[in-house]
Amino acid sequence: MFKRLAILFSVAVLAREQWGRTTAQFAAAPALRGMQQALTVNAAQSQPDARTKIRVTSDLVILPVTVKDEVGNLVPGLQRSDFRVTDDGVEQSISVFTAESFPLSLVVLVDDDLEASVAEQMVKSLPAVVGGFGPEDEAMVCRFDLLFYPGSQFTHDLDTFRRELEEARRHSGPSTSGPVPFVTPPSSHPLGVGEPPQAAPTNLGHAPTKALDDAVHAAAQLLHDRGVDRRKVVLVISDGENGKQFNKHSYDDTLGALLGANVSVFSLAVGGLTYRRRFSRLARYANDSGGDIYYAVKSGAMERLYSRITEQARHEYTLAYVPTGNNKRSEYHAVDVRVARPGLSVKTRRGYSTSPANSPAGR
Repeated sequence: MFKRLAILFSVAVLAREQWGRTTAQFAAAPALRGMQQALTVNAAQSQPDARTKIRVTSDLVILPVTVKDEVGNLVPGLQRSDFRVTDDGVEQSISVFTAESFPLSLVVLVDDDLEASVAEQMVKSLPAVVGGFGPEDEAMVCRFDLLFYPGSQFTHDLDTFRRELEEARRHSGPSTSGPVPFVTPPSSHPLGVGEPPQAAPTNLGHAPTKALDDAVHAAAQLLHDRGVDRRKVVLVISDGENGKQFNKHSYDDTLGALLGANVSVFSLAVGGLTYRRRFSRLARYANDSGGDIYYAVKSGAMERLYSRITEQARHEYTLAYVPTGNNKRSEYHAVDVRVARPGLSVKTRRGYSTSPANSPAGR
């Protein structure tokens, strides 16, 4: 715990010396005085109370980074010298590096509107989410369909977490609103030579009747003010369908909210893998925010993945730097992180915004 506090204290001092401004992304106050108080907290005082005093005012860009080998296993033991970071194509000096695990602030976002067979498997799996919950973690269980249903509050208590998951199980299931059909419109042009008349409208399937973008945006807002010494994660359990016309927030808006709050999305795509195209939204949120995506059809596979997802989020490397030489005129900055060792893959956020109104996804 005190190691983590020391790291955060060094971050604040470094930023205070090197940079005077405060970006919209990592701004918070008061800074140094609150951190000095936190460092002198009596050891008998509870850890959550100490963390609430940590405030960092800086222009540091903080990157949670996952490194995997060729078969998908997490790679431990890397050092600062193994990483290379560029910002807008300009190499940066890594000011802070740690492989220490961080406690999670977790929003479990459960899709309420699934096909019956998929809902049955997902509901069976939900209690297993508790298996990845640690003593310092906090979690809130939320649901969505056309609307977003937030949990009551973040909890550290395992029994409360179980009860909220059980509540989500009771509400989750197949859609009761019915599909919105796509049908071909009647022909409005004169028939050409030999063109047969259209006997009846053709059913081309149905439109998704849920608002995934709005739900992820709302989850990001819930995590916005959680402590800087925590990993902020949205775990989305969904089939990936998204009715764009039902959302108030676009993908760009939602990604901007995630990046602005330093939130990563980890997606568990449920349902038939033959329809991977419909999971593209979940994959984009995961990849662009520095999270990851996993796929499962049966409840047993879902159960095994929950702990894997939370452990990956908890044990990411943390890199931080004060950007120099990048494009100061741009409100969005592209980030690239690589490792020197061959055969390894790196996952982190693809960029960050210095303006809440910026739309980073299209850059």
